[in-house]
Amino acid sequence: MGTFSSVCEMMMLLCFAVGWPLSILKTLRSKTVKGKSPFFIMVVMAGYAFGITHKILSGFDWVSYLYVFNFIVVSIDLFLYFHFRKSDRVQNEKI
Repeated sequence: MGTFSSVCEMMMLLCFAVGWPLSILKTLRSKTVKGKSPFFIMVVMAGYAFGITHKILSGFDWVSYLYVFNFIVVSIDLFLYFHFRKSDRVQNEKI
């Protein structure tokens, strides 16, 4: 049962792992973060941090690397939020 459980966990993390790079690409292309919520991004990061903590405490396995990858990608998305937030403010002031 443990192996099937790990495969299901891996598939869930892979599905999430597809979405975050696409979000980053959209931000980089549009150079805007309108509609993004830094609070939501931080909640997701906390979830991945708890997943990593669980893996460390219960046995670090190959699925653990997907948690780390997702945490890093979401961190990049949060960084981009704060980077492009400034330009969104400037655009709003010009209008």
